[in-house]
Amino acid sequence: MCRSIKTLRPPVLPEEATEEEIRAAALQYVRKVSGFREPAAHNRQVFQQAVNEIAESTARLLQDIEVRGAARRASVT
Repeated sequence: MCRSIKTLRPPVLPEEATEEEIRAAALQYVRKVSGFREPAAHNRQVFQQAVNEIAESTARLLQDIEVRGAARRASVT
């Protein structure tokens, strides 16, 4: 897996991931899978579409995921 993609959920990230962080992770993923840092002009649209779809899926995942003990830790502080 691409080592440039960081974990975007607590407790690794103390606050909610920003849209910018989510898009950066999606871009890194698409770059890794496609093997292209920048797509050729004829692939630009499909490359960007993949980034958008992965960013949306990632945002939904982070919104819905339950981290064990996270609520308890938050209430303790």
